[in-house]
Amino acid sequence: MFGLGIAGLILLGIVLFLMEVLVIPGIGFAGIGAFVLIGLGVMLSYQHYGNEVGNYTLIGSLMFFAGMTYYALRAKTWKRLTLESSIDSKVNVLEKEEVNIGDEGIAVSRLAPMGRVMIKNKVYEGKSSGEYVTENTPVVIVKVNGSNIIVKPINS
Repeated sequence: MFGLGIAGLILLGIVLFLMEVLVIPGIGFAGIGAFVLIGLGVMLSYQHYGNEVGNYTLIGSLMFFAGMTYYALRAKTWKRLTLESSIDSKVNVLEKEEVNIGDEGIAVSRLAPMGRVMIKNKVYEGKSSGEYVTENTPVVIVKVNGSNIIVKPINS
């Protein structure tokens, strides 16, 4: 019956170690507790059953510990736990000829220097050409660079 307690201590120590490695980052309570429990189990085995059983317990716990660590760190184990979807969408993509240099619009929000502008009844992310542009100010597109729309106030 005492042997089951020793085995339970060692098994709990190995579980705590695996939790430390896989779930809880850093060296904390689980990692320290794992080594204390495994060491306590091996020490109790030596004290109560002698050197021969203690040696078997030490070798068996080290082999079990190594096997569980190997199994937990295999590529197939991690493949089951990882998310394998990818994002292939883009944000704020401008279609060709959707907006052109010289198109006029209005600042929907304050451009300091980034903000929102409405051009051809569609709202885009815009950038001012240097100065701050207040809300509801008429603007004109001076440059389109990829998905960046650079505007300036019409009255300047």
